[in-house]
Amino acid sequence: MSTLHPQVAALLEAAKNSKIPPMHTVSAVEARRIYRETRGKLLPPAPQMALCEDISIPGPAGKIPARHYRPAGSAAGQKLPALVFFHGGGWVIGDLDTHDVLCRELSNGAGCAVFAIDYRMGPEHPFPAAIDDAIAAVRHFSERAADYNVDATRIAVGGDSAGGNMSAVVALAVRDAGGPKLKVQLLIYPATDQRMRHASHKVNGAGYLLTRDLIEYFRGHYLPDAKQYDDWRASPLLAKDLSGLPPAYVLTAGFDPLVDEGKEYAERLGSAGVKVDYRCYEDMVHGFILMGGVLDTARAAVADCALRLKRAFA
Repeated sequence: MSTLHPQVAALLEAAKNSKIPPMHTVSAVEARRIYRETRGKLLPPAPQMALCEDISIPGPAGKIPARHYRPAGSAAGQKLPALVFFHGGGWVIGDLDTHDVLCRELSNGAGCAVFAIDYRMGPEHPFPAAIDDAIAAVRHFSERAADYNVDATRIAVGGDSAGGNMSAVVALAVRDAGGPKLKVQLLIYPATDQRMRHASHKVNGAGYLLTRDLIEYFRGHYLPDAKQYDDWRASPLLAKDLSGLPPAYVLTAGFDPLVDEGKEYAERLGSAGVKVDYRCYEDMVHGFILMGGVLDTARAAVADCALRLKRAFA
């Protein structure tokens, strides 16, 4: 049995002594504010970019806000590979700003454009609104790649937590639709099974930032009907066929309620003939990748994700 990294242990101790109310006890609007403020204090400095521009793209229910990044040192008209990125936050919290530093780091490290998507979230817009927006975004950047100086043959999807779930679902959806063909899927501690049946939900369900109570809170806002848990667009682990998907890098954390379902998804991808790399950061907790201001491992993990994207694009 692994032990918590000392930097994580110190972080958890500070969280335990905080007077901030648990997110699952407040409204979605208040939870979003708490998340922005608490996560903002854990971020490393924001890297400089050649471009960081807020844009909007067409979606199934109107315009979808997005943010376009181009790496430092890239030329204005240079054709680059691209990552379409979906932020985490249980489909309820998180936004373009909470994941801005991560998107900058991935863009610079992988030498690619990044398009971060501000998809619709619950409870205002429950399932499958987020997925519909995500699929529309990937199709848009593929079809209009030339307008963004992007190589349409080198487009990836990626995200953390809920965003990892969405990346996996988008990969399945575009495969079934006959395209666009994706280069790689970056799945950072993805949620893959909404039924919450894996042992890690009990073992890691309290005391490690993402709790069972908080997962149920998110799930209640995103999937108001329990019958939706079995839909593969909510639980990609339940998709009948995982063959023919793009290569995947699946990253998990040892003290995360989602670690077992992330590992099982990686195993199922491999069994279906998909090229998959899997890595578990045994002494980390869910959400650690955004904490590079206080966790050395977070900075190393982001660099590793960027390197794997760069290799896939090459």
